[in-house]
Amino acid sequence: MADPVTHKLATKGAEIQYDVRGPSTAAADGERVLVLIGSPMSADGFASLSSYFTDRTVVTYDPRGVGRSVRTDGAVESTPEEHADDVRRVIEALGVGPVDLFASSGGAVNALALVARHSELVHTLVAHEPPTVQVLPGREAALAVCADLHETYQREGMGPAMAKFIAVTSRKGPFQQNWRDEPVPSPADFGLPTEDDGSRDDPLLGQNLRTCTGYRPDFAALGAASTHIVLAAGEESEGELAARAAAELAARIGSAPVIFPSHHGGFLGGEFGQQGAPEEFAGVLRKVLDTHR
Repeated sequence: MADPVTHKLATKGAEIQYDVRGPSTAAADGERVLVLIGSPMSADGFASLSSYFTDRTVVTYDPRGVGRSVRTDGAVESTPEEHADDVRRVIEALGVGPVDLFASSGGAVNALALVARHSELVHTLVAHEPPTVQVLPGREAALAVCADLHETYQREGMGPAMAKFIAVTSRKGPFQQNWRDEPVPSPADFGLPTEDDGSRDDPLLGQNLRTCTGYRPDFAALGAASTHIVLAAGEESEGELAARAAAELAARIGSAPVIFPSHHGGFLGGEFGQQGAPEEFAGVLRKVLDTHR
């Protein structure tokens, strides 16, 4: 695949940078442009997955406050609606009509917010493991856990908060009301820093955590959308928070989640030191998109 061409776009409260891979923004051989988004993951995380779609124009971007996309409004938190508006502006700047959109994790939450408002821009959405805690049974405990992650970050810094985050996201099954009685993981157990460096600008723990997990999807708008909406989860993620949310969302829109290879980051091919099954993942994604051509 050709080297990506980077573009800058001023949006409300941010300057967004996005990358276009392929000969042009025009759909290749009748294929729709494929947009890949995550949050707070940057465009770098889609390098492996993009390499399996050389027959398409592929677009990736850095969400506001991440990587090359800087906030210009001075805000310390971002909402799914703000991210959705950024993605809307990127798609409109492409000028190619409805796109296919693969969105992972927080990016999937933001994509649901986009489709609820602008379904005309997205032909097919594959929403992979959106951590929408609001849809979970027993959501009060899960929301309290997420609030505690943010509070831990503000109080103690990245190491202790990230140790809790890893434990929360890898947990199989729901949280109980007595979750505070459970052992607190040590950052040292995960090779994380034990000293607080004083920074509070982490895009996951500071900027997006509360607003992403606390987002309540607009099911009426999603039900009326022209977009083909596909919820997805990794085969190794069964029982985990984001996979359970995907299943609940799928049930609410009258479908079942499509099971993808590997785990929450199954599309990764070594990016950020994480290994999924990107070739197999891309194969399933291609089949899903072809189903809704």
